[in-house]
Amino acid sequence: MPKIKTHKGAKRRFHVTGTGKVVRTKGPKSHLRRNKSARVKRKFDKKIATAPAMAKKIKQFLPH
Repeated sequence: MPKIKTHKGAKRRFHVTGTGKVVRTKGPKSHLRRNKSARVKRKFDKKIATAPAMAKKIKQFLPH
């Protein structure tokens, strides 16, 4: 039986919390950041949970 490998792209984008939720960062975080308002930039710093349908697929990419 071969080893289960972690998907490296998913490893960089998502992580699983202690309760099992899959969280991700918001999208356009660094591109053209100078002309975005401070309020918008603060919103990009927070991590948000993924949709339950996507979380099931992402957990297959992150077996460990």
